[in-house]
Amino acid sequence: MDITPLVPEGRHVIESYGDEGFRINGERYAGPVIVWPEGVVPWAVSDIATAAIETLDAMFAAEPPIEILLIGSGATFEMAPPALRKALGARSIALESMDTGAACRTYNVLMAEDRRVAAALLPTSTG
Repeated sequence: MDITPLVPEGRHVIESYGDEGFRINGERYAGPVIVWPEGVVPWAVSDIATAAIETLDAMFAAEPPIEILLIGSGATFEMAPPALRKALGARSIALESMDTGAACRTYNVLMAEDRRVAAALLPTSTG
């Protein structure tokens, strides 16, 4: 029995992740990315400490709007900066911080459930 969730056509699915980047819908992305069901763009951060609301501008154009943002902090869990959490809360966007592997898996599940989710992801390299 196939238990793979059906993903609506045109949605961005994270197929793999690693030290150098991501494979999303068959395309390789080097470095940090922001992905949502209809889009994927490079994410201009070097680590979680540099994540600020301004670095997420491309995601805010999504229609319908994003309701949940998953932050993938790399190989280990790091909490997103409090200022980012507050700024997203002001926009009614829930923020969940986790390691990148968990963020990729969670994004795919929520996206397949047709939730308005995005993931801001750092590669899993620790150095």
